[in-house]
Amino acid sequence: QVDVAAMVRLFGYVDVTDTGFIVAVLSIAFNPLFWNVVARWEHKTRALSQVFGSPHAACYCLGAVILVLNCVRSHCFTEAMKSQPKLEGWDYHWTYYSGLAISAVGTLFVISSFLALGFTGTFLGDYFGILMEEKVTSFPFSILDNPMYWGSTAIYLGWSLMHASPAGLLLTAVVAISYTIAVLYEG
Repeated sequence: QVDVAAMVRLFGYVDVTDTGFIVAVLSIAFNPLFWNVVARWEHKTRALSQVFGSPHAACYCLGAVILVLNCVRSHCFTEAMKSQPKLEGWDYHWTYYSGLAISAVGTLFVISSFLALGFTGTFLGDYFGILMEEKVTSFPFSILDNPMYWGSTAIYLGWSLMHASPAGLLLTAVVAISYTIAVLYEG
């Protein structure tokens, strides 16, 4: 038996019909879908490489688009959180600092992943035919698979705790589900 009382209480604080919340869910789901579809299309057609004159230029352009989309997603996430009520029992220093610590660990995973992979390794260069010499197994890949995805999820979880936001926690679950689906698709 699963006790759903906590989930019922959480949903009592979240208006899932709020336009900002819906936009946040859509932006969260869109991002991994977009980059996976575009990367696979490029792999099959080499159309972006032809348009941009080289695989490197095309990969850098896609990477820039992904970064912009991630900024939009983060903005939508934050706005959806701000428009929903806080959970009074969590609006304390210990929750804020716990969230800050979780965000810091997530940031460490995201930045160290980027440094280990480089720009083209991070932004789907393998789909453009830009291959690394060998598989990256150094930190943070030595600790977990897909550290950039889980680091990003941790950042959103920490952000939600810092703002004592039930809506943020629910949106973080959407982030985790989106990345889990992306990992299955990419694998």
